[in-house]
Amino acid sequence: MKQTIPLTRDLVLVGGGHTHALVLRSWGMNPLPGVRLTVINPGPTAPYSGMLPGFVAGHYTRDELDIDLVKLARFAGARLIAGKAVAIDPVAKTISVSDRPNIAYDVAAIDVGITSEMPTLAGFAEHGIPAKPLGVFASRWDDYHANAVAPKVAVIGGGVAGAELAMAMAYALRDRASEVSLIDRGEVLDGFNEPTRNRLLAALEELNVALVEHADVAEVLPDAVRLTDGTLVPSDFTTGAAGARPHDWVADIGLDLHEGSLIVGPTLQTSNPDVFAVGDCAHLSHDPRPKAGVFAVREAPYLFDNLRARLSGGKMRNYHPQKDYLKLISLGGKEALAEKLGTARRSKLLWKWKNHIDRTFMNQFDKLPQMETELPLRVASGVKDALGDAPLCGGCGAKVGRNALQNALTRLPETDRADIVPLAGDDAALLKTGGALQVLTTDHLSAVTDDPVLMAKITAIHAMGDIWAMGADPQAAVLSLTLPRMSADLQERTVTEITQTISENLSGAALVGGHTTLGDGLTIGLSITGLCTNDPVTLAGAKVGDVLVLTKPIGSGTILAAEMRRLAYGAHVLNCYQSMTQSSEGIARKLVNAHAMTDVTGFGLAGHLAGICDTSGVGATVRLDDVPLLDGALALAESGVRSSLFPDNRNDTRITAPDTARGDLMFDPQTAGGLLAALPRKEAEAIAKKHAASGFAIIGEITDGGGVTFS
Repeated sequence: MKQTIPLTRDLVLVGGGHTHALVLRSWGMNPLPGVRLTVINPGPTAPYSGMLPGFVAGHYTRDELDIDLVKLARFAGARLIAGKAVAIDPVAKTISVSDRPNIAYDVAAIDVGITSEMPTLAGFAEHGIPAKPLGVFASRWDDYHANAVAPKVAVIGGGVAGAELAMAMAYALRDRASEVSLIDRGEVLDGFNEPTRNRLLAALEELNVALVEHADVAEVLPDAVRLTDGTLVPSDFTTGAAGARPHDWVADIGLDLHEGSLIVGPTLQTSNPDVFAVGDCAHLSHDPRPKAGVFAVREAPYLFDNLRARLSGGKMRNYHPQKDYLKLISLGGKEALAEKLGTARRSKLLWKWKNHIDRTFMNQFDKLPQMETELPLRVASGVKDALGDAPLCGGCGAKVGRNALQNALTRLPETDRADIVPLAGDDAALLKTGGALQVLTTDHLSAVTDDPVLMAKITAIHAMGDIWAMGADPQAAVLSLTLPRMSADLQERTVTEITQTISENLSGAALVGGHTTLGDGLTIGLSITGLCTNDPVTLAGAKVGDVLVLTKPIGSGTILAAEMRRLAYGAHVLNCYQSMTQSSEGIARKLVNAHAMTDVTGFGLAGHLAGICDTSGVGATVRLDDVPLLDGALALAESGVRSSLFPDNRNDTRITAPDTARGDLMFDPQTAGGLLAALPRKEAEAIAKKHAASGFAIIGEITDGGGVTFS
């Protein structure tokens, strides 16, 4: 029997900065067996600061600016927690992230950069846009640049970052009647020697950037910046590149600080040896250096080696930063200034050099190497066909196909028990219990994500679908849990995360027990009961003339299949997760008078609709263009991505659909999908008016005759 290495240590990377991105890439190429790796970041991407001025100027697209952490985490074998760390307890060794249980660690590293004091300036929070975090700034600039007619821009802070932004904005707006102002309480770019400063001032002047020097800002207004002397600087897009400071919560960790930054030594460890810090949030006590991305990049191999050493008892390496470094400063257009050791030059060739350096850095993450595990030289016949060309999907994409399942179920003997209500095709059982009608269902999902909390939420919403579809109120749940092989400490951490999350997402049902075991991977299952206070809604009541409504967009199977192959955009993946964890409880209560209803899961929209039609003895037509799709699903389907269960779903003679990407998505297996219901048109239209924004849509009609047609 093959021995799998158990997980024994938790390594948590807080923040998706440049250093951590490089560590994740290195980890994917050379992981430390026995370590469970986690990365915590507020969003799916980490913008690369070196290309921000080029993006603002229009030389790069928004996508080119971002490191996709979802793809990178998949490559590294890490779980990505999309949330903001708000506290770290080095005694309990836990990290707090809003709306989830605390995350335990054995070793942690912090790479969260710095923030800005600008929001404390009067009016800035309402009318200004801080330059950090970069992702928010980039999105706001994208929108402003696309729509501004007579743009007026002000940048507060006349250091190199502010000057680069001002020149980039002036260049981007050069063909409009624009005004760009650079405001500083002293002199702009006073940190450079005179020859270098003069070259930069000349570049600002060439782009007509107005310098407002020796100026204290009193307030940011919707259309201006008011100075303390009453002067108004016109601006309807005010940003700030001044007042950079550490995050407040970093100071509350209880570790040694220097002006709010975490003090680290040569090994990049803080005053707590199990907590490392890198990048702008760290202060190199042994060899202080200014905040600059070049140091964060150079720290990456040292952090990678030292994390592995701390987790395995190895020897640490000491990091010593270089004394000086080459500064390449964008000058708006495709021209740059290079400065080192007090000598400066500017040219278009230098911009090409900077562009080459930046693109080379980003290509490391855009073109991740394939780390495929090869099969043994000799395997049994049929193994390669069974594996297919892509990894087996998780969630409902990993279910047994409809034909195999139905053929097996037809061999079961019929029951004559009087306390079981006979149903035809429904996913749940209906029981008579003490005069009440009780729904009983079970659902098990193999993991679509390495985050146990997210997977627990998805499983709970998915399993509750059968209860909601029959119009029942959730009553009780029993958990069936298979964990990957791991140490007792990690077992306790993981079971705690999962049980807390499950219990909080059962819509009032009680988690009353369960069973656990260890296996090859994470699988979470729930058996749930519900009580029907009204007549249950089944598959059998659809009537000719009813309209069909769908409560969630579809496409999760395709997106999850693409994510496993690192083909999906991280933002689309997180949007898919958000849809899967959206409860259907509220909308289900609006549909209690539906004639027929089911939840859309493994057999796809087409298969589950065919189930309603077969059981009710009717047909259905669906307008393809009216079926809502998850962001990114259609593009992935057009590129050929399909879930593991798709071929079996597509091979259904009851259903007619065009052989197109949109048509194929009707057969896409859904995990924690929405509800599909047949009900009178007037009632459906009344619900649609109130819930259109949530994804609720009228997609077709129930017709006379059999079969399902998508057109």
